[in-house]
Amino acid sequence: MTPFDMVPGAWVRLPAKPDWGLGQVQSADGPRITVNFEHAGKQLIRVDNASLEVVFPPGPAQA
Repeated sequence: MTPFDMVPGAWVRLPAKPDWGLGQVQSADGPRITVNFEHAGKQLIRVDNASLEVVFPPGPAQA
């Protein structure tokens, strides 16, 4: 995944920190992505050092 895949509003998780929960991308500036996580608040993630995983928006499970 490249930093260009991260757009504000995208839902992500950081596999290295599963206890942080889901996060929503707030801003993306090159390799620096600001994410607001459920259980860790706003965090600055450098995607050249850590891998974010894009997930579907939270909501009812689809059958």
